[in-house]
Amino acid sequence: MSVIQPGHTLYLNNLNEKISKKELKKALYELCGQFGSVIDIVALKTPRMRGQAFVLFDEINSAIKAHRDLQNFELFGKPIRANFAKTKSDYIAKRDGTFVPQNRKPHTVGPSEREREESADGTPRLITGADLKQPPNPILFVQNLPTTVTEGAVAALFEQYRGYREVRLIPQKPGIAFVEFEDEFASGQAMEALQGFKFTPVNPLTISFAKK
Repeated sequence: MSVIQPGHTLYLNNLNEKISKKELKKALYELCGQFGSVIDIVALKTPRMRGQAFVLFDEINSAIKAHRDLQNFELFGKPIRANFAKTKSDYIAKRDGTFVPQNRKPHTVGPSEREREESADGTPRLITGADLKQPPNPILFVQNLPTTVTEGAVAALFEQYRGYREVRLIPQKPGIAFVEFEDEFASGQAMEALQGFKFTPVNPLTISFAKK
């Protein structure tokens, strides 16, 4: 198993799912603020993504201290599980001069990525509750789009959210798309905001983190 290197962003899970988003974020700001300046907190409160949050610290040493001291810290009756996020926030990358813009790729999905979201016979595989609990990923898997939806329409919906990069439709599989953001922070915000969004009255979106 690969070791995730320390970074500015912590991924917290096993948080109490019954606590409101507002109350949870307030508690996390107070709790994490004792370790240093907190730039942002994203709490995921979509039906199947509750109990998770990202905390972005201004200084990496603050994140390291928080990672150490918050491990199994009991908050609202549940022990926190803390890990470093797998990718660096573009906010930090731009600040420290390491940010490299990604070249736009053709709007197609590679075989390995596509195969992970299809069943053995090549038909789109419906997302299950287990799928919606995939580990955070900068790429979102979007299902139940209208079969006639255009790439531009999907892009227009998601590009209003911070960190949007691109959308990739699956030409032979209408109704499915992958939407890429700069990091898990940004994709989590977009997923939370657009979960269940209806392009049409019969097309509520089902959004999950794409499988890695």
